[in-house]
Amino acid sequence: MPQVIERARASGATTMVVVGYDMDSSRRAVEIAQSNEGIFATIGVHPHDAKSLTPGDISTLATLAESPMVVAIGEIGLDFYRNLSPPDVQHRVFREQLALARTLHLPTVIHSRDADEPTFEVLAEHADAVSGDWPAERPLGVMHCFAGDLALAQQYVDLGFLISIAGTVTYPNAETTRSIARGILLSSLLVETDAPYLTPQSHRGQRNEPAYLVETAKFIAELRGEPPELIAKETASTANRLFTLDRVGEPTGERA
Repeated sequence: MPQVIERARASGATTMVVVGYDMDSSRRAVEIAQSNEGIFATIGVHPHDAKSLTPGDISTLATLAESPMVVAIGEIGLDFYRNLSPPDVQHRVFREQLALARTLHLPTVIHSRDADEPTFEVLAEHADAVSGDWPAERPLGVMHCFAGDLALAQQYVDLGFLISIAGTVTYPNAETTRSIARGILLSSLLVETDAPYLTPQSHRGQRNEPAYLVETAKFIAELRGEPPELIAKETASTANRLFTLDRVGEPTGERA
């Protein structure tokens, strides 16, 4: 871990968000964030692990969120591609964690695979539920490793979500993702690694890590015909707008 962080910082990725996907990884994400400057955490249960969520786990997540280093609820959502948890359980756990996010005034990191319509329906309900007290300038969350088309991406942007693109944009057959990288407003775009998965093309077959984020950002800059420095600056600013990283340290309920 120290070497991964060192390589990331050497590449220019000085601020990182470690994403939880089950109870154990959520605890570990918080521990990493609390032990390393410039690293923050999200906590949540991925749809693959929804079947393992116990009645007490939501309360445990709420307790973990008391750490000022927790900046979002996620990775949460629906995955009907692998169906490692029953769809009805995925729906219930997704809604329970969105309710937690509303209570804590935290944004969300959303996973959706082969579940475009039901995911959008649930998030539209979530957007409506928070509309009265959510700051207009702050995104509701981010569609992590977005795999839909440009039209769906724009629907999510209109709903209040950001679109995040990973190393998949560099793959030879990724024209749909490239169309999003070219076509979406830069203010609605984030770049991520999804480490240890989705390594950029030049590192395929290796474990992904934050240092490789620079390659993805440069590729997107070329697609858009914009300077890499602009992509880096604007996506960093957007990440800060989403996660309010410059306000970390305030009580959890006051970060929205």
